[in-house]
Amino acid sequence: MPDNVLLNNVDHQDLRIVTERSARYGDDVRQTLAFPFEFRNLQAFYPILFQQDGRGGYYPVALFGFQEKENLFLDEEGWHAGYVPAMVRREPFLIGFQDSSEPGRPARTRVLSVDLEHPRVSREHGEPLFQPLGGRTPFLEGAADLLETIYAGIEHNRAFVRALVEHDLLEAVTLEIVLRDGSRNQLIGYHCLAEEKVHELPGAVLGEFNREGYLMPMFMALASMANVQRLVELKNRLLEEPARALGR
Repeated sequence: MPDNVLLNNVDHQDLRIVTERSARYGDDVRQTLAFPFEFRNLQAFYPILFQQDGRGGYYPVALFGFQEKENLFLDEEGWHAGYVPAMVRREPFLIGFQDSSEPGRPARTRVLSVDLEHPRVSREHGEPLFQPLGGRTPFLEGAADLLETIYAGIEHNRAFVRALVEHDLLEAVTLEIVLRDGSRNQLIGYHCLAEEKVHELPGAVLGEFNREGYLMPMFMALASMANVQRLVELKNRLLEEPARALGR
């Protein structure tokens, strides 16, 4: 169960964060929330799809596998892709809020929080969070910067998806995956960009998308769909490893 606390250099002076990538640290996930600011990097490795949020909206995800807790980029030696998504890298940190009654200060300010129950949190090994005299280490400063980028990206994400929905650019997709051993995987509940509708967008809309920072992410999401085949190849390779080990 998460134990989220506001981070400080007194109670948490000796905390360290494990940075290696492994299933035991929670990296065995099928997908993660994605942001337009990282679509250029994501599309080089992962399919970018969209899911409904239960309130009539959508959110983008980067897909790593076909089953729950399946990350086809992860093995005992680490995460084998040139870019790890922001929502994975930010763990175990998150943004918290602190109320203030001091004159001249905002009533509610953002503060850096940490989940003390996260498997990455350690007191024996990993990256230290604070200097001996209490200052933040470069590692912690980098984590804080990443969280601020994510915080800003949340609203941009919502606006981006609203624009896609407004122009009817999302369509439901079912991925039927047939592997070399004859097994099948079916992914349902996802949406993708309707490529034909994107190509038919008038110049005025394309200009608006460009001004708002939506144009490049839209085309990156389209390009990313080629990575579905990459996931199939990784899954086939995974299934073939036991047979190779037995010399078949």
